[in-house]
Amino acid sequence: AALDELRSRLPRLREARQRLIDTSERITSAVELDGGGVEGSDWFRAQETLKTELVWLADRGILLRDPETGLIDFPTHRDGRRVFLCWRLGEDRVAWFHDEQTGFSGRRPL
Repeated sequence: AALDELRSRLPRLREARQRLIDTSERITSAVELDGGGVEGSDWFRAQETLKTELVWLADRGILLRDPETGLIDFPTHRDGRRVFLCWRLGEDRVAWFHDEQTGFSGRRPL
């Protein structure tokens, strides 16, 4: 049910993360010249966006596994054991699961 919203939130999260990385590098250079200036403001905006998206995921029990590919897990139980429903941004639906120990490499179809 959350896939439509995840399709818009995960790219925002990925972009905010990348902006933090990029602006951190620019801030390091700018601090030497003028104390950070505008670059610092962009960094704080990106940090707030990233925090908002991570809190949204955490509030729903969704585990972010890879922000670059939008890989997430939904904890659940199947056949009396804990497993993770596994979905990646770009996939049409949640069609995979894996055990706690196997991770993405152990994905199996539902």
